[in-house]
Formats: sequence, C-alpha cells, structure tokens
Amino acid sequence: MAQPAWQDPVLLPLDTAPVPEYGGGSLADLLPTLVAGQGVPGFTAAIPELTPADRNCVFLIDGLGWEQIKSHPDEAPYLHSLLPTSRGGTGRPITAGFPATTATSLASVGTGLPPGAHGLPGYTARNPETGELMNQLRWKPWTPPEVWQPYPTVFRLADEAGVQTAQVSAPTFQHTPLTKIALSGGTFHGRLTGEERMDLAADRLAAGDRSLVYTYYSEIDGKGHRFGIDSDAWRGQLMYVDGLVQRLAEQLPPRSALYITADHGMIDIPFDEQSRIDFDEDWELRAGVALLGGEGRARHVYAVAGAEADVLTVWQEVLGEQFWVASRDEAIAAGWFGPQVDERVYGRIGDVVAAAHDDVVVTASVQEPHESVMVGMHGSMTPVEQLVPLLEVRS
Repeated sequence: MAQPAWQDPVLLPLDTAPVPEYGGGSLADLLPTLVAGQGVPGFTAAIPELTPADRNCVFLIDGLGWEQIKSHPDEAPYLHSLLPTSRGGTGRPITAGFPATTATSLASVGTGLPPGAHGLPGYTARNPETGELMNQLRWKPWTPPEVWQPYPTVFRLADEAGVQTAQVSAPTFQHTPLTKIALSGGTFHGRLTGEERMDLAADRLAAGDRSLVYTYYSEIDGKGHRFGIDSDAWRGQLMYVDGLVQRLAEQLPPRSALYITADHGMIDIPFDEQSRIDFDEDWELRAGVALLGGEGRARHVYAVAGAEADVLTVWQEVLGEQFWVASRDEAIAAGWFGPQVDERVYGRIGDVVAAAHDDVVVTASVQEPHESVMVGMHGSMTPVEQLVPLLEVRS
C-alpha cells in the first residue's frame, strides 16, 4: 500500500531483488553445459546437475514459464508430468536472466553469455553511438549485427568442432539479425507447422553421432500478450504445445537428451490506473527523461545530460514501493545483467533501471501504443517471469 503523501516512500531494497542465477543455473549456462559434455573445446559444464549426452535437443517455448506449467496440469499433462525431471532431476527451475524478455533471453541461450556481455539488455535499448532507441527484437533502426553482438554463437563453435548442428524454426526467422547474432551456426531448417518442426528436429538429432538441435515455438507468448494467460486462447495453445513436446519426445533417437525450456514467463496486468502507470501522461516521470526504453515491467530510463540524479530520485519517489529502482551503476553492481558488463554495453543500460515487483507496469500509450494494450506482460525478476523450466527426456 502506498504511503500517505506527507510521508517518504518506503523503497524496495535493491538487495531484495532475486538476481538471476548466472554462472550455474541460467539460460546462458545451458548450451555451454551441453556442448562441454559433447567435447567441444573451450566450454565447461556450468549447470552441474545435467548429465552429458551425445545428442542434445533444446525446445524453447516462448513465454511458457515454470509457474505456468505448474498451474495448468489439466491443459499440459505431459509437461506437468516432466516437472520432477527439471534441472537434472532436481525438480527445480532455472532463471531466464534480466530482463526476462525474448531478445535478451535468446541471445543468452545462443551465445552462452549473460546480457552484460552479449549486449542485448532489453526489448529496446539506447544505441550510445547514435543516441537512438534500438528495438533489439525487431532490429530497428538497422544496426550492423556483428558490431552490436560480436561474440560467436555456441552453435557455430559446436559446428566447427564437428557436432551436427541445426536450428528448426519458422521460415520467417531464417535471415533475421537476431537469428544471425544469437542462433546461427550449422544449418537452418524452416518449417511452418509445429508438427513438421518436431519431426524434423528428431530427424536432425539422429543425423550425427554428436548432434545439437534447437527448435522453437512462439504462439504461447503471442496469445498471452494478446489475451492473457487466463484466457481460453492461451490455454488452447498450451494444450497444443503439450502435444508437440510429447510428439518430439517419442521420436528421440538413441543416446539423446531433450530439454524443454522457455525464454520467460508471463503475468496478466489489470487494466486500471493503479496497475498501468502511463509514462506519457505522467509529468513527474517524464521530467528530465530523454528516452524511455525497455518494456512495461523492465524499464531503461535515459536521462537528459545532467539530470541523471534527479530522474533517479523522482522514479524512486513515484515507483520505489512497487519497483526496484536503481541507477545504472547500482544495477550493474547488483549483478542484474551478469557478473560483468562489457564497455560497449555500459551505455545501452538506462541511467535508471526500474524492475517491477508488484503486479504493475509503466506503459507509454503514445510512444508504445501496441505494447501498452497487451494483457500479458513480462520482463522483471519476479518468479512468475524469471523462472523457466529445464524439463528433460532421455532415450
């Protein structure tokens, strides 16, 4: 509950933010662990609970967090039955990374690096070279991909080491910059239907003595954003994807491990003024702000030069009881973006970073009309957004 106007707000302590488990239990640790077990040079097993396999398949279901699987045993009986297998049979989830959003998470998966290294620290982030806001999912405005993210992908290094490597996804993703910098290496196979992807993923998995296959499905996330995770449309997609996972699991070739994970979870946000704070209508939050980046539950706030301290103070006073609000240096020191932040990435992070604790978002109805009317949201470090499964099926 907010404090009376005459009292100072009681700020959420930054040390109460549940920082992702970088280095031992995050999405960035998954592929390095798998390829280390396949003998790819330069990698070590970062997630100690996982047992090596000659053939590894990662099926990433966009938007299907740990809490959503736990809460829907009827719609996802097969996935629910696999919960005890998560994280090497410990029955525990892993963490997505901050922010818990698709561009950041896919880059973490594919590069094996946390956001502070790969440099995609949010849905949108400022390009320090141009001063423009860069949408890292849609790659607008255009920025040379290999400059923005210069590290080789784990897929590429595995392919060079002789592992049969493939990605099986929707054809539209084949030539996108995000695929290039995060998921390229080996061969890309575009298939339209989920069933085709499952069948081809199993086929590619069997194609080599050592193989690494990645496949992806996005519509859980799409329905969640549009209708919410408490909708029939979302539940219908969950039932469908549950069948896809079982279809793939039943086709695994010998000596295989299938890992089912996600890039983030999701939370439905009510449509009321208390839950949706409109930046474009709030003069206090706008004061001294040059650019608003990130997304509703994980904001990068870029201040006018010289106004950084004032913007931090105002955002703490207005939102500090509902958001963890940190300066750039505080967020970095707290490890939100990983154990270290590369120099080229430092200026992409907001002067102020705000991560939602409560069921609330900072929308921008004028600047972000599409995103502002979404029902389901994600991005922050709360368990419902941050925890993702690492379910396992072996043959």
